[in-house]
Amino acid sequence: MKFTFIDVAKEGFPVTRLCQALGVSPSGYFAWRSRPASSRQREDLVLLAHIRSAFARSNGTYGSPRMTRELQDEGVQIGRRRAARLMRENGLKARQKRRFKRTTDSHHAFPIAPNLLEQDFSAERPNQK
Repeated sequence: MKFTFIDVAKEGFPVTRLCQALGVSPSGYFAWRSRPASSRQREDLVLLAHIRSAFARSNGTYGSPRMTRELQDEGVQIGRRRAARLMRENGLKARQKRRFKRTTDSHHAFPIAPNLLEQDFSAERPNQK
């Protein structure tokens, strides 16, 4: 976590000063940079590709529980918390469906206007009905 922060902030500050402020050695930072990705990180990249494709197929509506079930149905081994972490870290947030809002109250106590047309919409001239 500290090394990631140093990697991001090295444009504005010297690496040695950042390492000193965070209490790590500069050699440790440079060793971290040259270290290959771990097996967990490589697995996460593969899982992220599966998650991105399933997220696109769902039109961005699947959260981590449904995403986990979808991937498990495809035969991918993944847990809900790992799917949630990968989605959160990569900005994949499910869009929620809008709630239904009723705009008409048909059970009111006000008088109802009479039906003057009686479902006869034919007119001989404009502005007659």
